[in-house]
Amino acid sequence: MKRSHSCGALRAKDAGQEVWLAGWVAGRRDHGGVIFIDLRDREGITQVVFNPSLHPKIAELAHTLRSEFVISVAGKVTPRPEGTKNSSLGTGEVEVVATELGILNPSETPPFPLDEEGVNEDLRLRYRYLDLRRPAMAEALRARHRAALAIRHYLDRQGFLEIETPVLFKSTPEGAREYLVPSRLNPGKFYALPQSPQQFKQLLMVAGAEKYFQIARCFRDEDLRADRQPEFTQIDLEMSFINREDIYAVIEGLVKSVWKEVRGVEVKTPFPRVTFQEAMNTYGTDKPDRRYGLSLADFTETFRNSSFKVFQSVVASGGVVKAFNAKGLAEITTGQIEELTNLAKAHGAKGLAWIKVEGGEWKSPIVKFFNEAEKKALTEKLEITEGDLILFGADQWTAACEVLGLVRIRCAEYLEKLGKLKRDPAKLDFHWVIDFPLLRKDPEHPNLVSSHHPFTAPVEEDLPLLDKEPQKVRGQHYDLVLNGVELGGGSIRIHRGEVQDKLFREILRLPGEIVTSRFGYMVEALKFGAPPHGGIALGFDRLMALLLGHESIRDVIAFPKNARGQDVMSGAPAEVNPRQLREVHVKAEGLPGA
Repeated sequence: MKRSHSCGALRAKDAGQEVWLAGWVAGRRDHGGVIFIDLRDREGITQVVFNPSLHPKIAELAHTLRSEFVISVAGKVTPRPEGTKNSSLGTGEVEVVATELGILNPSETPPFPLDEEGVNEDLRLRYRYLDLRRPAMAEALRARHRAALAIRHYLDRQGFLEIETPVLFKSTPEGAREYLVPSRLNPGKFYALPQSPQQFKQLLMVAGAEKYFQIARCFRDEDLRADRQPEFTQIDLEMSFINREDIYAVIEGLVKSVWKEVRGVEVKTPFPRVTFQEAMNTYGTDKPDRRYGLSLADFTETFRNSSFKVFQSVVASGGVVKAFNAKGLAEITTGQIEELTNLAKAHGAKGLAWIKVEGGEWKSPIVKFFNEAEKKALTEKLEITEGDLILFGADQWTAACEVLGLVRIRCAEYLEKLGKLKRDPAKLDFHWVIDFPLLRKDPEHPNLVSSHHPFTAPVEEDLPLLDKEPQKVRGQHYDLVLNGVELGGGSIRIHRGEVQDKLFREILRLPGEIVTSRFGYMVEALKFGAPPHGGIALGFDRLMALLLGHESIRDVIAFPKNARGQDVMSGAPAEVNPRQLREVHVKAEGLPGA
């Protein structure tokens, strides 16, 4: 069997040609005995006509065709009659009058219409091979391919080498939970599937590779959301003899190339830089959506000696008071206020203070505690007018910023539904968030932990602070953000072994045996002439979702897991038989035959 054209290729210029097509029956219509078939392959749809007055036997066979039958058709390309052209199809000016028909494989009735949106996701995933026939999903796979090619071509031109790194690695449990793989040949020992190629790409820099990249498969055993999968793909890079500006330039060029190739959109470069401090203070998050306002403002000094004891006591304990104006949201419902309050409480706040401005009055349980100077400061800084909703956060700096940042996003959603705010998906607000703290406190750890990862280099001018005031040290860490979504992050690395060893032992206070067993080979490698280097990893799935306008990365992955980490099509994860477990020296209780 052969095809002369794809189902998306024929145009008016092809009229008169004899063609061979093959694909799936996407639609069937009977018009007085004349059968019209929408024939679909991955490239598009062509209308095929079976006319009993021209070819009665072929038309009779066409009567048996049903949705998703696989067929081959020979026929002549003809212009569609006036009034029947379909401008929504590339092939909409022509049709193929069939002279031959072959049924290559019939099909059972699909469990859901392939031309409808809103189908239950688990049902789509159960029959993913059918779901992928839908034009939107087929286009996502094609776009992913084009994006991968654009990435490879661009990085090749920049002098990068594509190098594969191991998928079977060792466990480094200080990060996210890992998938463990028992070793049959080494009883009692386990591999771990890599969360990233981080250590290997640094070792490649020690090896003299200078410019490495990989479209890498990575694995994390973590709770899932719309933008998370247990196995995912990232665009991984590392470069030697560079600084942060070099990384920015390479990635901006890569992003520009991908958006141009896949969407035909010109992305403006260079991308603006926003410091971590600025992002948190203004938007309450280190991945801000800057397409709209609702900026946070600081009122710590305003309420330092306030008669409103809730705010005053927070300030006295070293905390801050922040607020923002959700302009026009005074019409918020009681239920929505409760929803915002619960959101704040779920992230550690004791409650959520608010003020509505309605009928020229400030309405709130807390207004009676404010003096005129405090009201004036709020009015001037937040530009308060009729119809506004003011929301407050009072806590330690990080907590206050983060809670208000989440409330800000939810308020933007409310305002957008009311038609009072627009988050334009066509507006591409790429920006770098920089100057993150190198270290942070973690309630689950007695000592400081790395904000990014322990291989991140400190900002050079902050090095004197490392011993005495380590929390003031900024890391050479950077994140790329688009419209409130973190596309990826990276850093300049520590390239001297003694500095890396000091960070592990003296700053992070890891026990010596842990440093040696988990990272000894890294520290040792850095002592053999490691060049200055740095890199970044971009989430390829997340990038594709943003590129194509999908909310979930599951819609840009061929065979994703559901929100419970299951492949409902194949049944993975699944039980294994006891013999298999014995072979890899794993004892499992409660299994039949164990």
